[in-house]
Amino acid sequence: MKRDPAGARRVTVEFLWGASPLAKMMGVCCAVAIGLALVTSRWQLIAFAAPMLGVLCSIGRQSHAAPTTLCVQAETTGFFEQERVQLRLWIEASSGTTEQLTATVVAGMEIDVVEHHAGDLTITCSAERWGRYPVRADIRANARGGLLLGTATVDALELYVFPVAPAGSTTIPRTELPDRIGIHVGRRVGAGVEYADIRPYSPGDQLRAVNWPVSARRRSLHVTERLSEQAADIVVLLDAYPQPPGPAGEATERTVRGAMQVVQTALRRGDRAGIVTLGDRRTRWLAPDIGRRQFYRVLDATLEAGADIQSTASSLAPRPAVPSGAVVIAFSTLLNTHFAAAVLDLRKHGHAVVVVDVLRGTPTSGDHDPLVDRIWALERSFMYRDLRTVGIEVVPWREGTTLDEAMRLIPDRRAPR
Repeated sequence: MKRDPAGARRVTVEFLWGASPLAKMMGVCCAVAIGLALVTSRWQLIAFAAPMLGVLCSIGRQSHAAPTTLCVQAETTGFFEQERVQLRLWIEASSGTTEQLTATVVAGMEIDVVEHHAGDLTITCSAERWGRYPVRADIRANARGGLLLGTATVDALELYVFPVAPAGSTTIPRTELPDRIGIHVGRRVGAGVEYADIRPYSPGDQLRAVNWPVSARRRSLHVTERLSEQAADIVVLLDAYPQPPGPAGEATERTVRGAMQVVQTALRRGDRAGIVTLGDRRTRWLAPDIGRRQFYRVLDATLEAGADIQSTASSLAPRPAVPSGAVVIAFSTLLNTHFAAAVLDLRKHGHAVVVVDVLRGTPTSGDHDPLVDRIWALERSFMYRDLRTVGIEVVPWREGTTLDEAMRLIPDRRAPR
């Protein structure tokens, strides 16, 4: 592959210098020769070891390798699960040194070597699970004299593996939406295609709205009213607070995949979608928008890979992240009081809020008394009742059900037309 530094990431390498294998071998030979000379009283062995000893004494004057730069070039730093991306790493240094380059990754990612030379390495990477995977380069370089060996481990690049959202679509809470052109049929009269009613003609009505068959029968002009078509603002709220080990920690997988499914469904319908992540009293958010580009921005925000992600030092969702009339769908284990306070604050400001409980069973793992499960289920039902009392719908995501099946249980809270 031709070396093309355009678009490559460059990292300065700082070596840790030590004796090379050649220097260690010469030292061993000198020690053995001098030891035998003292034991056998043969001065010829001293003459044999003297040149090597002189070379070892000059190790302090050996010149280190020239400044070395590691160049990394990748097809892309973000890709989906089970996809493969090709990376190329090479070393730029002055002549007179010999470099050896190898790449290592953390557990969960697989690499395959495509092409490998002394200072040039081409690999392909793939991962079965979403996450952030750093790629490290191990570099070994010999100094010009050959008596010094430099070793360095450099964080070459960080790859972002995005989760694959399920193909199924999810429903949204049936609530009053902003009057913006979309595919959701509202309950107010407006510009749409769904039939609403027939009324007598009034001055100012458009001619195309006149229902001529009805007007002919009643011998006066009548117009057909249509229901308005509305669009929604969907904001996904993620619970990123530390979770206890066990079932609560394993629920993170469902949280991320459920959020991606909701965002993907909203953008396909032409709605605006955004995301807010709450955790450790630090809020990261992305304002709602439309289009395929927004979907990838949401993916970046989930893994904190984007540069345009907003961040505030607060435990509540910021007002710009949740516009007026937005529908909030939260994914949480409902074990953190700060997250519950943020949900109540959103409901207080008039937003339609739905909480998807991703915790299945009790948060404790291992063998325990069955009475614990019954008490936990009873306390959970009390919490559901309290949240529904203030207008927050709670949907349990049970084992064996998909997210779209769970979301269908949300009741219709709209006022009658």
